Amino acid sequence: MAVLAGEIMLVSGAEVYRIEDTVSRILKQSGLEGIEVFALATGIFATLSDPSISAITVVKRVNKRSTNLNRVYRVNNISRRFCAGEMTVEEAQEELKEIRTNIEYGFLHKCIGYIMTSAFFAVLFGGNWLDCVAAGVVGLVLALAVTGASRLRFNDFCQNAAGSFALAVTALLIQRLVFFSMNIDAVIISAIMPMVPGVTFTAAIRDTLNGDYSSGVARIAEAIVVALGVASGVGAAMVVFGMMGGGL
Repeated sequence: MAVLAGEIMLVSGAEVYRIEDTVSRILKQSGLEGIEVFALATGIFATLSDPSISAITVVKRVNKRSTNLNRVYRVNNISRRFCAGEMTVEEAQEELKEIRTNIEYGFLHKCIGYIMTSAFFAVLFGGNWLDCVAAGVVGLVLALAVTGASRLRFNDFCQNAAGSFALAVTALLIQRLVFFSMNIDAVIISAIMPMVPGVTFTAAIRDTLNGDYSSGVARIAEAIVVALGVASGVGAAMVVFGMMGGGL
């Protein structure tokens, strides 16, 4: 149950020190003497030992990560209630399984999020209302492209590259065929904002400052890979569009 709680937190983008603290607090309720918890950006190791029993070790590998602070909050809440004696191990485990399997935002909600985020960032980057509309359309294309790449089981780099390629081509086509005076820079930059790994980079800095250097470096590398994927996708779209006579 403790490792399941840590797995959900790790998948949801929690800091390593928070994960280790939560798992340790849960394991302390076992009453055993030896408790060791070691979390990385890609997995969790937890060991219980005592003179009366053989050591028990659980290793959990994590392949996919995202940002979901609500899940982190819910797991922390379950941890506090369990440590306070308000729920049993079985009850806590059932609630954690529900958190892990629950889909909080469906495809439609994600599309709306991409559209609204892209559209309103266009305002922040100096665009007019036409730029906002164009950015919203490009954001929808990005959502469709990322979802399609995910279902095809592309890796993170390819997903980001495919999504940014699709959004850049769409923005260039809109400027070429519909809004001739569109601020192409504002539209493209606004559309890629949902892909910017800001939370990942922030968590990497916090892990590094807390002494979790391996996790900090791994998260920084993850943020760099995402940034490279986005940059390569947009760059490739501009090159292809120019070669096809789109006119940059």
